[in-house]
Amino acid sequence: MITEKEVKIFIEGVKYYFATISDNKASVGTPYLVEPDQAPTNDLMGVINITGARRGKVYFSAARAMLRHILLSIGEKEADAELIEDIVGEVANTISGNVREFFGSQFVISIPSIFEGRPQDMQYPPFTKAFSIPVRWKSYTAYLVVCLE
Repeated sequence: MITEKEVKIFIEGVKYYFATISDNKASVGTPYLVEPDQAPTNDLMGVINITGARRGKVYFSAARAMLRHILLSIGEKEADAELIEDIVGEVANTISGNVREFFGSQFVISIPSIFEGRPQDMQYPPFTKAFSIPVRWKSYTAYLVVCLE
C-alpha cells in the first residue's frame, strides 16, 4: 500500500501543477483513506494506470467548470467540450509524470483514459485502499485519488 511519504509526493505534485498554471495556488485538504470504488468523483475523471514495480491507478476528478477555468488559465481562448475532456486527462498525466521522478523508471504510467463520473467497471489492485486528496483551487474542489499496491 502507498506510504505517507508517497502521498506527500503526490500532494507536492498537485501544488506544483497549479502553481505553474496560475497565480492562485491550490490548497490541499487532508488526505484520507477510502475504498477505491467509493472515492469521490466529479463530472469528469482522468485516469492513469500504473504498472511496473507498482500497480494501481491515479485519477484526477473535477467539475467541468473548474476544468474550463484551468483551460482559460493556461491561455486557451475557448474551452469546448473536447478540450475540457483533454485537460482532465492532462492534469492527471502531468501530476503522475512529475511524481515518476520520485518513484523511478519502474513507475510506468499509461496515457490517460477519460470518463464521465465513475466508470462502473474500473478494476483496482486487490486488497488495496485509496488515498483521496481534496484539491481546492479558486472556488472549486477536485480530487486526486491514488490507489497503489
